[in-house]
Amino acid sequence: MDQDQQRQAAAEAAASLVENGMVVGLGTGSTAAHFIAALIRRVRDEGLDITAIPTSVRSEQQARAGGIRLVTFATVKQVDLTVDGADQIQPGTLDLVKGLGGALLREKIVAATSRRLVIIADASKLVERLGGKVPVPVEVIPFGWETTATRIAALGGVPVLRWGKDSDQPVRTDGGNLILDCAFPPLDDPAGLEKALSQTVGVVENGLFIGLADTALVADAKGVMTLTRT
Repeated sequence: MDQDQQRQAAAEAAASLVENGMVVGLGTGSTAAHFIAALIRRVRDEGLDITAIPTSVRSEQQARAGGIRLVTFATVKQVDLTVDGADQIQPGTLDLVKGLGGALLREKIVAATSRRLVIIADASKLVERLGGKVPVPVEVIPFGWETTATRIAALGGVPVLRWGKDSDQPVRTDGGNLILDCAFPPLDDPAGLEKALSQTVGVVENGLFIGLADTALVADAKGVMTLTRT
């Protein structure tokens, strides 16, 4: 299996965990899109009866077009199961870097409201320590973002404003904020950095997901393995 096939295998395994009556959190990104597609097939072919809360406009559009009933936190107070991808996974702790897809704020809101967070990924996302080659995305308010970047630099990061691939404008999140991709060396204390970033003036949210994931379904060429938080 190539990497995309591995991600699809992990997504199919996660879709099998969904049961009738569940409120399901729908992640964002290419791997989460595989999960949503698998869920759509179960709704269509098996009559699976669920509702869902998406973490981005992209996921909302895919789910709605596939016939998944969507709800909001105005009517639902807790999510039973959220399935999402990750940019880095640290085995053992299952601490994560997320947000390269730009939906880190909504993803963390849904994850924090979930009884269970299951991460799906291919094996390339497993790392000994978070950070290093993959930047930590940080969502910041537009006003004074330059000063926020200076504060993040004081924490040891190298923040770079994210720009659209085919645009001369910076990327805006669904909430209208900006994203700073912050390069840090491999992290000895990701929980400490997550706390420091959260306390930084101008920061809305950061892509360090600490202590939130319960399970990771990680696929390689041999199949899907299940990792649990220790």
